[in-house]
Formats: sequence, C-alpha cells, structure tokens
Amino acid sequence: MRNTLLDMRSILSKTFLLSLLLGVAGIGIQAGELYPWQLTRDSLLLFEGSTYRYTVDTPENEGLSSTLPSVEALKEQLVHSGSGIYRLFTSTGQEKTEGLPVNGDYLQSASKKRLLIGVRKGALPPVIKLDRTAFTIKTAGNLTLDFYAGQRSPMTTVTIRVPEGIAVTLDNTTVNVIGRGEVILRDLPKQSIGRTGTNYSYKKVGDVEIRKDGKKGTLLIFKDLDFRPSNGPDIRLCFRGVVIPEKGNYAFEADYITSQPEVLHSPVATATFEGVTTVSDFTRTPLQAFTYKKNWDLSFTSFYWTAPRNAESVTLLLSEDKGRTWKPVRTGILPDDDFAAAGRLNPNQLYAFKLLVKGGDNQGESNIAWFYSGLQDIKTTGVKGDGIADDTEAINKAIIEMNKLGGGILRFTAGTYNVRTVHLLSNVWLHLDADATIQGLPGGDAPETTWFSDRAYRSGLSPTDPRPYADPENYLTKQDVGHTFFRNAMFFGERIDNVKIVGTGRITGNGNLVTSDKVMNNAPEKRCDKMFSLKLCTNIEIGGWAMGKDMWYDPQKDEPYYIDTDGQKNYDVSNMLHIDQGGHFVLLATGTDGIHVHDTYFAKHNTRNARDIYDFMACNDVTVTNIYSRVSSDDIVKPGSDCSLGFTRPARNYMVRNIVGDT
Repeated sequence: MRNTLLDMRSILSKTFLLSLLLGVAGIGIQAGELYPWQLTRDSLLLFEGSTYRYTVDTPENEGLSSTLPSVEALKEQLVHSGSGIYRLFTSTGQEKTEGLPVNGDYLQSASKKRLLIGVRKGALPPVIKLDRTAFTIKTAGNLTLDFYAGQRSPMTTVTIRVPEGIAVTLDNTTVNVIGRGEVILRDLPKQSIGRTGTNYSYKKVGDVEIRKDGKKGTLLIFKDLDFRPSNGPDIRLCFRGVVIPEKGNYAFEADYITSQPEVLHSPVATATFEGVTTVSDFTRTPLQAFTYKKNWDLSFTSFYWTAPRNAESVTLLLSEDKGRTWKPVRTGILPDDDFAAAGRLNPNQLYAFKLLVKGGDNQGESNIAWFYSGLQDIKTTGVKGDGIADDTEAINKAIIEMNKLGGGILRFTAGTYNVRTVHLLSNVWLHLDADATIQGLPGGDAPETTWFSDRAYRSGLSPTDPRPYADPENYLTKQDVGHTFFRNAMFFGERIDNVKIVGTGRITGNGNLVTSDKVMNNAPEKRCDKMFSLKLCTNIEIGGWAMGKDMWYDPQKDEPYYIDTDGQKNYDVSNMLHIDQGGHFVLLATGTDGIHVHDTYFAKHNTRNARDIYDFMACNDVTVTNIYSRVSSDDIVKPGSDCSLGFTRPARNYMVRNIVGDT
C-alpha cells in the first residue's frame, strides 16, 4: 500500500478523521455519532483496514489510507463522543502521545478508569437506527430502520437480521439505497440504475435475498450495493403492517462486507425496541403548509395514534410543567378513535400531552408528545444575536431541541446572528423578523470526504480533455466543483423534510461565501460557496410573505413592484425576504422535491459575491415565483440534472413565474 499506509501521522490527523466521521452523518444521526471503535465498560476495540478517502487537499493518487486512527485523533474523538478525556499508555505504562495505538495499550481517565485497547482487522463499525423505541403489541404499524456503513465501498454486501415475530416479505417491506428512491424489495433488482456511461460496471442497484434463520429471525441479505456515494442512510428499510406478538425486547443486528480496496468484514451493530401493551405511537401532527402563514394559529394542535383495542375510555392529558403534573383536555374522544385535537392553548407555552387509556388490551398511559404554542424566540435558547458572538453552535442546538419536540418555529427577533454552518432538521422552521439579519462567518463546514478524487477536473484542463473522465464511475468529474460538494454551506440539510426559512429579514454571506470554481484552492476557512445546500430533501420553502400577487419591474424606478387586483402598481415590497452575497449559489437544491421559493429580493444591500441564485438539480415539483435580483454573474433560476449524487435522477414539474434580474 505504498508510503500512504506508512506515514500514518500525516494522513490521520485530527482534521482528517473528523472529516471522515462528519462526512457520513445524515438525517437521524448527528455529526460525530459514527466512530471507528466498539466501546464496552472496560475496553475499546479498534478496526484496522484500508479505504479510499479523498479530502479536497489529498493529492490525486494518494487517497488510499488506513482506517486506524492516530493516538491524537483517537483521544480527540473520545472527547467529541462524550466518553471523556483520556491519556493513552503502552502495556508497560509509558505514556504515548503520537503514532498508532496497538494491542495491549490502554486508555486512562482522570478518575483512573482504564480502557484496554484491542486492534482487529476489519471494516469500521456500522450504525443502525430505528424510528421508535417502543411498539404496541398486537397492533399493526410501520417501522423504519436506517443503516449507515462505517466506510465507503463498491459492491458492498449488507446483512440485516430482523428479530423473530416481525414478518418480512418481498412485498411488505420497502428499501431505499443511498437515496435512489423507495421500492418494494421485490423490485430492487429492477430499479432504474439511472443514466450511465458505456463502461459503467453496475447494471442494477442491487439484489436482495430473504432467508429464515429459525428462532433467530429473518436475514435480509443485500448484495452488490454501491456505497461509494454518501447520501445519508445507506439503506432505509420500512417494514409495513408490523404486528408485534408479545411483550419484550426486539433486537435488530446488521453488518457489512466491503470489496475494495480490500475485503473487510465489519463488526455487528444492534438496535432494539420494546414491545409494550400501552399506546406507543402517540404523535403530534407537525405544522405543514405549502406556503407559510404569517399569522399561524398556534393555539391549536392535533394528534394521531393507533386506536386501542377494546378500551372503555380514552382521555387526552396535558401538562404545562414539563410532565410533572397533568390534567385532562376538554375534547371528546371515543374509545376507538385514533385522532384528537387540543385548542385554546396559551401562547408561547411548552406543553406535554399523552393519552390515558382505561380498560382493554392497551390500558395505561401512552408515550409523551410535545408542542410549543408559538414562535419560540431563539434568544431564549442561549443564542445572542448581538453581531459579535459566533451563534453557530447555539442555533444548531436550538434546532436539535425543536426537532426532538416534533418540530416548531424558531423566531429570529431583532439582531445580527453570526453563523458558520447551520444544520437544518426536519419539521423545524426558521422565521426572520424584518430587523433580523443572519450573516455568514468564515470557517464553515469542510467539503465532505469522498471515495473518488476530483483533482483531475480541478486541474484547469480544457473541458474537452478526456483525462478527468477516464473513470466512468467517478461522478465527481461530471459537474463543476460547486455541484460536487454539499456541506461547505451556510445552511445545510440532507434527507430532511418539511423545512422553511421565511420572513422579511436579511440573510447575507457577508463576503465569506465565495464564487470561484477554484474555491478548493482557498484556505480551509474560505471554502464555503453556498448559502443554502439541500440534498435529497422534501417539502422546502424559502421566501418572504406570499401576497397572492404578481411581481414585475419598473425600469424608470429600477425597482420591483406588485400588481394589485385593480391593476395598479404597488411598490411596497416589505413582504420580501432579503438575500445578498450568496456565493456560488444562493440555493443549491439537489435531488430535492416539493420546493417553494418565492418573494425574495436579491442584492438590495450588497451586489458583491454573487453568482447563481437558485439552482435546482434533479429536483421535482418546484415552484419559483416573484424573484427579483439586482445582480448575478450566472443563472438566476436553473433547472437541470447532474451526477453529483453518485447517480442520475429525473427532473419534472416546474412552475417558474415572474423572475426579474440582471445576469
């Protein structure tokens, strides 16, 4: 493996390992939850193998690297994972601060806790996550499982063990491989591979086999999957009509085998839910709308669940003190109902709700659902908005907490909010008041680590030079560098649903989002070139307040205006969201469906650092209306499709209307 595997200290720096771990995280798994180890109470098992990992700084032919972390990187990741601060010692008790950990070394915390280190040949550990921790027995429901491979590889084999009691067939379970789209298991071998080059080696997405394993359950064996692209969950399974037969714990297991650059077997990952008798799927209906309503009624919310069996009565309970005390909600619920609503809620109050079922098979208290009855001022979560502090971590924490509540609206009140990269999550909406500004700082998230190198494309060759395209499977050379990476953005979302960024405030890159194709030649803190980057998302809205009117342009005033119902020109555009200095893209949406972008005024405050405004690559069901742009050096609205996901995807159903701008 040449010198690449010998000079481990230079290859496996802290930054390099962090980029590996952060680069594979997606929806349902937060950055830093994938680590190159298995941790027990008294030991840490590391896995040694090789893989291809290219950062934007890796020389073109030096991506082959070891998966074993350096001593420094290992200690850094233990801190990042919340395991604590450790020192590393050899088996003879000598402290070790550099090089590689080996069998017999041990970690020691300040409290003298020891973790014995073992090193084993193998692929990095996978992660599996279930969408619930409890399931009501003897009732039909759906269960979703996400599988994340620890490292990239083509022709990957994945084995998932489904516990006994859960029926799995080729027709009652769907699969989505690296975001290609959901199909039933029976149709996986027939799923479209997309548009490919003549010498592309894959002829289908993959194969699947169902194999009974006695009382251990059912094995789902997926073969020949291409995991070189990283688009969030590598496999998403949805088991339909699941009926759990009895109480107890149900454990899923999963492992995988790589094919390149060497054949490696991973350890087994597990995830468990509990079979219970009480209602376990009590869920608040998230706020949803194609267009944000400025005066949304948040004194009302609703819930749904699987109807209990043979219940005598069902009562909806409410708590205003985070679950310490409860009282009934005045709403009529029949014993076999599966829906209820709560109204007349106090504004700006965090509520907890649950069901109390009396009699029948599911008697007892359900799980808890949460609701914040208002627009939560984000400054109440620790965000400063003073134009001085870096608010990135506080904003991301507020988004995570709101997502855990089932979603809601975070309100950016008057102030200036400095951010590097904001991580968007499902069902969390951002509302900007007119006197609120979100502005970019240098040092946003790094471009993701990839299996292939894009160095040949970035070398400045002629577009007709064949060398960058010599490998028909290197999707990084099929579009310019701005479309190749996604995480180097001011706002990033991957595999998320139902997100809005709306209001009449201002969002500016503040000169820290760059426009050049040579962005990767910049210093690391100046490699962000996107304002909004959305990858394989659904139901997104960005804009001001929709007026239901057409916007047009007055060349004498050099200003936009709306056309009132009586045909008069209305120059009041205070309903518009203001955006400027958007870098290479204000919005790069790739593989994202159900997008509504409207009523935005670009570059009123600043005409620098502007290139593309709204790019929609391989997107479907896109509506773009009332866009005014003072400056763009390229596209204002760009529909299209590319290979940047590692596969091609169709683009359909666009409605583009009232776009005015200079380019």
